[in-house]
Amino acid sequence: MLAADGSNRVALIGRLGRSGRIDWCVPKGHPENEENYTEAAIREIAEETGLEAEIIELLGDIHYEFTAGDKLISKTVIHYLMRQTGGFLTVENDPQHEAVEAAWFAVDDLTTILSHDNEKRMARGVQEWVQRNL
Repeated sequence: MLAADGSNRVALIGRLGRSGRIDWCVPKGHPENEENYTEAAIREIAEETGLEAEIIELLGDIHYEFTAGDKLISKTVIHYLMRQTGGFLTVENDPQHEAVEAAWFAVDDLTTILSHDNEKRMARGVQEWVQRNL
């Protein structure tokens, strides 16, 4: 989510990791009811960051697996490059209260700030887009 002011900053959310420290990650979720992926992405951004957004372009997808108890969960997350169109940065509207913090970070710092390697790879696409579109 690029800032509306053209400052080349991106909004990230912080979730409490297993170690008790904050893991910085990209807001994400899944479609609910009859939503398509783009509608879900815009809703999830609003819920997890308080920001209104428009989609600029598809960045790609990330597939991963994890266990919850004795169950293996397989997920694919579709990522979009988005631009803020309104709202204010807050985690107060997160219905599951997974996000404990939200903050703006410079696009150039994403690969060092993000906690997950798969999101760091996606962040390189954002950095390349910003360089092409300055």
